[in-house]
Amino acid sequence: MTKILSKSDIIAAQDLQTQDVQVPEWGGSVRVRSLTGTERDAFETCLVKVVDGKRVPDMENLRAKLLAATLVDENGTPLFSVGDVGDLSDLGSKSAAALDRIFGVAQRLNGMAADSVEAAVKNSEPGQSDGFTSV
Repeated sequence: MTKILSKSDIIAAQDLQTQDVQVPEWGGSVRVRSLTGTERDAFETCLVKVVDGKRVPDMENLRAKLLAATLVDENGTPLFSVGDVGDLSDLGSKSAAALDRIFGVAQRLNGMAADSVEAAVKNSEPGQSDGFTSV
């Protein structure tokens, strides 16, 4: 019989995964971390914008948005913030091959199938936020 978890069991579980990805275009590797539930909700919220009172997809810089949310240093501290995505030194301006390689790992670690982004956009509620506030 499987153990029924208590509240403290759930809270104590160390369930975030990481994976290092070689990025030869950048001369090293990066660490990708799975998102918390709160971070995932914030990421999905940033994929929708409200135009004339209607929700519309906001797929601009999709790869950079996900990487900003999932790239961490050796201590698990985020490398980027949402504000970094809009800078001229934007992640989106980096090699498409490098971004795609890391993006694929971030998708897999976070259980995001190719069609899950479209589903997130469809199911998101319009809100005040233009993007996620913490990464």
